[in-house]
Amino acid sequence: MTRVRVTAPRSAARPVTDTREAAEESDAGQVFVRSLIRSQLRLALVVGGGFLLILCAFPLLLEAAPGLADTRVAGIPFDWLLLGAGIYPVMALSAWLFIRTAARNEARYRDLAEDK
Repeated sequence: MTRVRVTAPRSAARPVTDTREAAEESDAGQVFVRSLIRSQLRLALVVGGGFLLILCAFPLLLEAAPGLADTRVAGIPFDWLLLGAGIYPVMALSAWLFIRTAARNEARYRDLAEDK
């Protein structure tokens, strides 16, 4: 059995400067980067806050409708079902919205950096 050493091609080892890196070095590029960071932070806070709001609404819903907690679905108490399984679609939707909007923000940044 022989040992084989796997390495990256030499062309990938040299640094590549593209328009985005050049844009980040200029004053306008720094403004674009700060704008991207602010928009991503705002997005994270909005999605995270919305998720927490919905998460806190589940127990409030159960408190507002007392008969709901006594209801059983397939032998499982509804409150356990809601808090145990109902949160996963909310998490998935939050993650999907976050990823989609973050990608859109980054695409806008790339467009601005390339146009500059």
